[in-house]
Amino acid sequence: QVQLVESGGGLVQTGGSLRLSCTASGIVLSVGTMNWYHQAPGKQRELVAVIDREGGTDYADSVKGRFTISRDNAKKMSFLQMNSLRPEDTGVYYCNADVIPYHDGRARQYWGQGTQVTVSS
Repeated sequence: QVQLVESGGGLVQTGGSLRLSCTASGIVLSVGTMNWYHQAPGKQRELVAVIDREGGTDYADSVKGRFTISRDNAKKMSFLQMNSLRPEDTGVYYCNADVIPYHDGRARQYWGQGTQVTVSS
């Protein structure tokens, strides 16, 4: 069974840094585009960073210049390096990816369980 598992969240002061990781566990044929979403308290989930299989990236305006998304295709992982963190970056961060699992070869989207990031002022 395929799962996305995030790690790396925590509590940090304004201006600090965190690095989130997302791993696609299970037997998979391919992991395509990988995304990171942010859900602030009481707000809708928003896309903050995208990376395709070839390494092309895109970012929400609110995180450009502060966050960097990367991936390791061999390890089926993506990373979100978050620098210059602000209190408004507080919330749950979710990993999302297009995955082709080995057992049926059908591409579908998967979500991780989320990891909490809290930025204190």
